[in-house]
Amino acid sequence: MSQQQRVVAVVVTWNRRDLLAEALRAVAGQTRPAWRVVVVDNASTDGTAALLAADFPAVEVVRSRRNLGGAGGFALGMRHVLDTGAGDLLWLMDDDTVPRPAALEALTAARSSYRGATPALLCSRVVWTDGRDHPMNTPRRWPWVGSAARRAAARCGCVPVRSASFVSLLVDAAVVRRRGLPLADYFLWNEDFEFTARLVRGNVGLLCPASVVVHHTRTFGATDVDPGDRFFYEVRNKVWLFTRSRGLSPLEKVGYGAATLLRWGRTLRASQHRGVLLASLRRGLAAGIRSSPRPTEDVLAAAGAEAQQQP
Repeated sequence: MSQQQRVVAVVVTWNRRDLLAEALRAVAGQTRPAWRVVVVDNASTDGTAALLAADFPAVEVVRSRRNLGGAGGFALGMRHVLDTGAGDLLWLMDDDTVPRPAALEALTAARSSYRGATPALLCSRVVWTDGRDHPMNTPRRWPWVGSAARRAAARCGCVPVRSASFVSLLVDAAVVRRRGLPLADYFLWNEDFEFTARLVRGNVGLLCPASVVVHHTRTFGATDVDPGDRFFYEVRNKVWLFTRSRGLSPLEKVGYGAATLLRWGRTLRASQHRGVLLASLRRGLAAGIRSSPRPTEDVLAAAGAEAQQQP
């Protein structure tokens, strides 16, 4: 494995030890293996630590004293890899992501065969347990990309995208160093949108359909299907994204902002718990307008995270 293509898999988990075990077995079974595997344990209380020590002793573990959510978990894992100076590519996934055997090989092959500026990121095709494309993890395709960029992507079997999710995402470590880690204060929802949009702006992002992963969510559907009080994070984080992030251009903020308002309206109309969503909407708008995300390093420092090499 060449020094230029060292891949470090970063898996974030919280209280889903059985799903984590399945994900790690799938990572270990890749036709193109990762060089290192790092698990970020977000203060799990379900025996995850014992599972990792007993069944996955070669995995590096980074533990936090409290749950940092997906945003902080991925920031913590990426910071660990960057600080140790090993790994040129980071393969990011949640603990309920099960990559098919050739998933990583397809991503790295597409990256190597792309003719043009080195892609900042590539993402996999995400399916549900029955093989259908999962609507929760559909990358945002780039509607304004030029025909030359589309042809360059097509030549390596890919499609240009503007953003993607943390469900099998291969990112260039050098670009992360320049553009920054995910914003840990987002906690959950839209942290991957903000992070990947920031990486792709002025760079290349690709969807690689030949790389397939299974997302083991409980139900099939998008995140806007009656989200309950978690709707607070959707609203607050979107306000932060559209008013404070460097990831989107002013025109993109207008377009994505209008689409967001329409989606919120559909979510409210379809909800069986409209009162909960309206309360979360008010709280989210107030928090988004009155506050800004704290620096990620401050959030991680407050969590008291530590890296451990398994015995």
